[in-house]
Amino acid sequence: MNIHQLSVNHDERQDRLLLRLNTQDLQEFRFWLTRRMTLRLMPAIEQSAKRLEAAQPGVAVTDAPSQQLLTELKRDAFLKKADFATPFENRATQWPLGAEPLLITDAHMSIQTGGALEISFEDKSDPARARSCQLHLQVSLVHGMAHLIRQASEKAEWLAVSSPIPATEAEPVLAPEPHRYAH
Repeated sequence: MNIHQLSVNHDERQDRLLLRLNTQDLQEFRFWLTRRMTLRLMPAIEQSAKRLEAAQPGVAVTDAPSQQLLTELKRDAFLKKADFATPFENRATQWPLGAEPLLITDAHMSIQTGGALEISFEDKSDPARARSCQLHLQVSLVHGMAHLIRQASEKAEWLAVSSPIPATEAEPVLAPEPHRYAH
């Protein structure tokens, strides 16, 4: 799959992010990201970008602060030359996952030996119709996707910090769910 464009927009009615990607062979893939999934997915995507940058040939960065700096420099360099002004092209002739977006309920990630991030998005909301899709993203696309998701999340006000709730009104703290992202 040769990815041509990525798009991420907040759908106010659904209160979800719609991640769309189209390919050079006129296919379009659509995914719904809920707020919960987005907040869980973003740290894993950003960590994967760090690992991908550190694994580039000729890069000898082993400590965390240097990896963070390298990732920020590479991300900024990519964002300066990326084209975010061209509108998303609605010219697809095929929708391999169907016209309705895949509701991402599970995501798995792994760094591939060729320097790409493999992301497997799964929709297990209806066990009788479980669907999945694997994406292979080079580090530049990982940076681009993270940037677009971050922008859409900010626009949706999902990242806004709310005022702290007094301890007497706070809900009980629940144990965290198992981490679903494999690296």
